[in-house]
Amino acid sequence: MLYQVTAIEFDFDDALYPITEEEMDDVYGDYIGTTWEADDGDDLVEEITSASGWCIKSIDYVHVLK
Repeated sequence: MLYQVTAIEFDFDDALYPITEEEMDDVYGDYIGTTWEADDGDDLVEEITSASGWCIKSIDYVHVLK
C-alpha cells in the first residue's frame, strides 16, 4: 500500500550533538509530503526510521489510492 506522510515528529532528544532548529526543519522537510510503500502503519514507521536514522515520536499519514 502507498502512504503519504502529512505530519511527523522525530525524536531528536538522543542526538549525539545539539540539533539546530534549521537542521530539524530540513529533516522534517525531507519527509512531510513524501509517499512510501509499506505493508501497514507500523511498517511505514520502520521504513522512515531506517531511511532517516531518527526514531519517530508521532506520525500522521493518508492512504494513497492508485
